[in-house]
Amino acid sequence: MAAQAKYSIVREVGRGSYGVVYEAVVSQTRNKVAVKRMHCNVPENVELALQEFWALQSVQSQHENVIQLEECVLQSGQVFQPISRQYRKSDNHLLLIETCLKGRRCMDPKSACFLWFVMEFCDGGNMNDFLLSRAPDSQLNNSFMQQLSSAVAFLHRNQIVHRDLKSDNILISHRPGGPVVKVADFGLSKICQGKVNVNQHCFSSACGSNFYMAPEVWEGRYTAKADIFALGIIFWAMVERITFKDGDSEKELLGTYICQGKALIPVGEALLENPNMELQIPLKNKKSMPDDLCRLLHDMLTFNPKERLDAFQLEIRIRRISYGKKRQRS
Repeated sequence: MAAQAKYSIVREVGRGSYGVVYEAVVSQTRNKVAVKRMHCNVPENVELALQEFWALQSVQSQHENVIQLEECVLQSGQVFQPISRQYRKSDNHLLLIETCLKGRRCMDPKSACFLWFVMEFCDGGNMNDFLLSRAPDSQLNNSFMQQLSSAVAFLHRNQIVHRDLKSDNILISHRPGGPVVKVADFGLSKICQGKVNVNQHCFSSACGSNFYMAPEVWEGRYTAKADIFALGIIFWAMVERITFKDGDSEKELLGTYICQGKALIPVGEALLENPNMELQIPLKNKKSMPDDLCRLLHDMLTFNPKERLDAFQLEIRIRRISYGKKRQRS
């Protein structure tokens, strides 16, 4: 299969440490798609690419708020091979690791190995830039919170823990009924094998983005409830428009933090240092959020994960909050 024949690259839309994302069109239908190219030149990159593939292909049914994978293609030199969803996990892993290690040994650019992810195209960019380019809108915030809660509940129901939720990893698709969010970037995700309670399955490798990491992630022993803590940071920042500047890119990002002098400390790290610390929610203006939303955020950001809401409880609670709902005229 030649990727150039099936898809036509239009432009580059994003670039990160592990890959490049392009806008492309399907040659036969002219439909837009997003194509992510991940360079499998070292085993670490292979692992990230495979985690994304395994997570997205493991979902049997689609969810409106989770990015949809159309297909995955392995490129080795000039050869393009679609990776079947029927392959066993071990088959994909061995195939890519072998190709990667051969590429490292020969260091031949003509034998370069890439994984190409073809996904649905989101025309609104990422949620961080989308929200910061608009005036605050409580109804839109409420819609996004409900959509994200539903998406994470869906993932946890399917035994998938994202582990890197942040506003940069959430995409926006414009629809007639309003913007739709899409949870994306599953490179750090994990699938809980077997019929286990996703909220009791423990992970030990600390990962994610500092300002969204739960206290227990900093310690290196955590469960799916770390995703709920990250959502709590996102929701709080979204409602109050709290931002910080990324140290590497200097980009303005939605996220909450604790001030210690001139230093900005991630909330999770600060709670780990002082588990009894009372979070000041709301931070800017007491009139910025109703009491029920304030209580919800506290319940999402508790230090003790056993006392924190799980995704299924959150999905129910989020529908009941008064924030952002139209008032009925009497």
